[in-house]
Amino acid sequence: MAAHLKIIRAGAGTTIQDGGRFHFRRYGVTPSGPMDWTAFQTVCRVLGLKKTAAVLEISTGGVEVTSVEEPMDVAFGGGGFIWSRDGKLLSSAMRIKLQPGERLAAKPGAWGAWTYLAAAGGFDTPVEMDSRSTHLRSGIGGRMIQAGDTLPVFPAIWAAASEGRLKAPWLDHDTQPIRVLLGPQEDYFSADALKVFFSAPFCLTAAADRMAYRFTGPKIEHALGFNIVSDGIALGAIQIGGDGQPLILMADHQPTGGYPKIGAVIRADIGRLAQMRPAEICHFALCGMTEARAALFAFEDAIAATACQRQASAAAFSSEILRSLNLIDGVISASGQSIR
Repeated sequence: MAAHLKIIRAGAGTTIQDGGRFHFRRYGVTPSGPMDWTAFQTVCRVLGLKKTAAVLEISTGGVEVTSVEEPMDVAFGGGGFIWSRDGKLLSSAMRIKLQPGERLAAKPGAWGAWTYLAAAGGFDTPVEMDSRSTHLRSGIGGRMIQAGDTLPVFPAIWAAASEGRLKAPWLDHDTQPIRVLLGPQEDYFSADALKVFFSAPFCLTAAADRMAYRFTGPKIEHALGFNIVSDGIALGAIQIGGDGQPLILMADHQPTGGYPKIGAVIRADIGRLAQMRPAEICHFALCGMTEARAALFAFEDAIAATACQRQASAAAFSSEILRSLNLIDGVISASGQSIR
């Protein structure tokens, strides 16, 4: 009998997200996917799931769930959320076996805006445009999760692992400056404007959702106006509109935009940015491409290492499991130089 996860309570903003919906931006469709990709991939990898697996993304409204019919291996983490099982406190990032009838609950803690709950096998929710991700503004991928929903779960292909806290220090609270790559329209801003952007504090406003985070701070003056021919928008792009305030595009960002972009938050720092709550202060730091690439590779390597926490025996590695993995750890050129 297949396992199901029943939703007892779900706060606003709880949705199904997978790795994202790609290849449709030319039709005006946003990629969606997780707000904090580092937390998303961590809970997936510790259960042996692919990056395309569907998980629950939970906002500060919290959630309460239970397993139906069968025990279920689950993993959760992201933000400083308070997790409990039948009222007993758990760590903020764990792998556990949820027994039928047990109640697993999450509520916001001291920090963080998003947390993730994955089930071994992944949620078997409908696929729309090659993805299970939910885009609420358009309705693509469905609606918010509600109390009474029952989510089917694919059979798990990995052997069961013991319960335990996830060793993932990158999920801890980190208030270091958010690193930014300049461009593509940095020439629309004077040297003084760039100096202000990279030295002044900025506060996240209440206008923060899955589409964009709006910040307030000293005005960033334009040197060449604030209207450009609409061009492509990438995750983390920082638009400076007519009000001179930063608007950072997040997971549900629009495919194109017509305000100059002073830069983009590097991929490695998107998760930390996403975990900010309104009224929190941050600083931005200039970053080069070499540093950005190194930070991303370091994150990906660390997250991949969480797969070792499954503690599965060698006998559990079936051909199906091996086909689900990327067993190539790099490429060496004819000259002996390592290529990623």
